[in-house]
Amino acid sequence: MSRLIIISNRVSAPKGSMSGAQGGLAVALQAALRESGGIWFGWSGEYTDQFTGQINFQRNEGVTTATVDLEEQDIEEYYNGYANRTLWPLFHYRIDLAEYERDFAGGYQRTNERFADTVRPLIEEEDVIWIQDYHMFPLGAELRKRGFNNRMGFFLHIPWPPRRLLTTLPEAHELVASMFAYDVIGFHTQEWLESFCDFARIELGATLEGDGVVRLGDRTVQLLNCPIGIDSQDFTKMTNSDVAAATFDQMRKSAVDRAMIVGVDRLDYSKGLEERFNGYERFLEENPEQRKEQFLLQIAPPSRAAVDSYQRIRARLEAMSGHINGAYADLDWVPIRYVNQGYPRDVLAGVYRAARIGLVTPLRDGMNLVAKEFVAAQDPEDPGVLILSRFAGAAAQMPTALLVNPLSAEEIADAISQALVMPLKERIERWKPLYDNVMEEDVSWWRERFTAALMPEGQLQRQEHPAEAED
Repeated sequence: MSRLIIISNRVSAPKGSMSGAQGGLAVALQAALRESGGIWFGWSGEYTDQFTGQINFQRNEGVTTATVDLEEQDIEEYYNGYANRTLWPLFHYRIDLAEYERDFAGGYQRTNERFADTVRPLIEEEDVIWIQDYHMFPLGAELRKRGFNNRMGFFLHIPWPPRRLLTTLPEAHELVASMFAYDVIGFHTQEWLESFCDFARIELGATLEGDGVVRLGDRTVQLLNCPIGIDSQDFTKMTNSDVAAATFDQMRKSAVDRAMIVGVDRLDYSKGLEERFNGYERFLEENPEQRKEQFLLQIAPPSRAAVDSYQRIRARLEAMSGHINGAYADLDWVPIRYVNQGYPRDVLAGVYRAARIGLVTPLRDGMNLVAKEFVAAQDPEDPGVLILSRFAGAAAQMPTALLVNPLSAEEIADAISQALVMPLKERIERWKPLYDNVMEEDVSWWRERFTAALMPEGQLQRQEHPAEAED
């Protein structure tokens, strides 16, 4: 059986099943590596004065990880620059925030070349390579240049933008053309798969050959609509853990018989937090009779503190929460509890279960697993209501949630009011199909669906990649 080589920007070593800190993606990829005896390669998160390509190997719970340190310039240009200040805003439809700097693009390409050179000795002839996310779009092409003819897949964990937005990227044609080095490319939704096809067809002259196959020159790639899920069985067990139960009791006591609305998001402009606060304020303004019957708990751990736009959003949210609390709070009630720190997943499971409403309103999101975790954590006899942005990838799988336009304060306000008075029967009727989908199309389903396309019936059906060998 062939080994699986997973390559991603960051590597997650196993932390133990009871830590409550492991995400579903890490759990799924680690399971795949245990089955195949493969390696997970990526950046260590650490700096080095001079890049040497020295690899740090670790083996934990049957999973081998291989990490490499990067120079400060690489991190600034590849990670903080091109990945997070160019690609991230552009692929989340925020071209107003995208920064197009040649140094960023150059550092991104250079670092991917370094990754290719460093991982090169680890890859054997029969290995199957699975590359993760937007940090490494060109890595497959770089490996082909170094002579690798292995089966190779790529999964994009964020949205793919429409053609007219992507054309604003100076390197767009080269970036998309490089992706034809892969044999399989996965997207969370059919919409984003079609956007990729649209660009490849109109801008590059690619042809569609049916059943998700796209051809550019002598290369074909299989496109796959493959939405990721959570580790649903494990998360459900976590919801019934001692930590989750204690958190549930704590939240119910602190609520003092009020309904809790919960939002859990990284501090990121794509999550629509400012718009969410505007919608919540509109609800308070228009529903004075419901004000003191509920409160909003917004958990927003900081991220990417080195990027200016993230510093600005934190300052704005602190000002907005202070304004709303100042305008509407009373002696015995505060409308917003705004918390800037993260919590383990077992703690969050208890928080979700205690909430009457899950408020998940990103402006654009690859999937949004918080929505699925909220559903999985609910009491089947008395479930809460999920309010979900129609622009999250999860919306395609969750039509019985209350779907809203996150840019509309009125829609958010109306949905909150509707959810607070929704009868138990309707809550159960809306929750049950959401739960069934979360349990069925979980992260293991996602992994198996993608790897089945990458390794059909276990056979490595290779395409020739002339050229490109350097040796």
